[in-house]
Amino acid sequence: MKLRAAGLLLLGLLASCRGEFSPVTVNISLDEDPELRWAPITKAFDVEYLKKAAAEVIDTTVPKWVHEAVTPIVMALEKYVPQPYAGEIRGMAALMGGSISDVIILNFAYEISAFCTSIVAQDTNGTVYHGRNLDYPHDILRNLTMDVIFLKNGKVAYRGTSFAGYVGLWTGQSPNKFTVSGDQRGSEHWWNWWKNVVSAFLFRRTPVSWLVRETLEEAEDFQDAVMRLAKIPIITGVYYIVGGVRAGEGAVITRDRTGPADIWPLTPINGGWYRVETNFDHWLPPPARDHRRDAANKALNDTGQDHINMETLYQVLSLYPVCNGITVYTTIMSAAAPEKYNTLVRPQGCPPT
Repeated sequence: MKLRAAGLLLLGLLASCRGEFSPVTVNISLDEDPELRWAPITKAFDVEYLKKAAAEVIDTTVPKWVHEAVTPIVMALEKYVPQPYAGEIRGMAALMGGSISDVIILNFAYEISAFCTSIVAQDTNGTVYHGRNLDYPHDILRNLTMDVIFLKNGKVAYRGTSFAGYVGLWTGQSPNKFTVSGDQRGSEHWWNWWKNVVSAFLFRRTPVSWLVRETLEEAEDFQDAVMRLAKIPIITGVYYIVGGVRAGEGAVITRDRTGPADIWPLTPINGGWYRVETNFDHWLPPPARDHRRDAANKALNDTGQDHINMETLYQVLSLYPVCNGITVYTTIMSAAAPEKYNTLVRPQGCPPT
């Protein structure tokens, strides 16, 4: 216990030295009407700032023609967007004093611009740890980051880290069941935006971050989560990284729109005690310009399975270029110890060392 406390203290001191900070925590009751449940964000964030931030993200991410294309969708929102998201989007628009179309566009903007590093690792005692860096090319998102606790019947159903104005999750934990993170797949590009829109609305496929939320809410355990995340049709390719509560429960799922392209599980008995996923298929070499995978692999091997824990995993995720100039936040979690879920926002990212 003393060593663990010392490690947590060291982690806190390192974070304070770098200027990192914990995001605000917002409680969202799933028992509330979808149009009302996100009201607590107005107590945590200035509404005018939210509107300004949303406009900045949209203007720098989304092709202008989408603004016009989405208008007829808004006219029949219930037809195209499933509940509870249709209600939540309506409610979010009302809270922010903006248009429903802009909130829809904002949520789809987040679906195509997430660059990340996720790691799932198992120690020699069989404890599974899960860490992730979420990278976005928008500085303003550091001020919109929040931890969200979703409550059902007054109890924690699941939790995650997200951005104000966004109804999806890229990072989350179902307590004592599993953890999950999503990484954009490098073969998907911004000019595939039209395919994502068509997939979502015409073919009724699910945005990748909505599937994370649904899985956190509905899956019974790690195996159930992996099956859902692997098989349910989604709007674009992605990597889902999942960690469980038992030895061997860890996997990287490489997704196409219609199903799994690959499932890469932990194999501790054969030396595969960790898996690193950035934004490229693990069986192919990453682009020559991207050194995140190699840096993470080296750091994990140097750490060793005997010494992997939440603190050392955070250190791996703090190394440049695993953490870089557009890293918004780092989350460390373990489903078997849900109370230790921890997110730190990185105000300047991580400069080259």
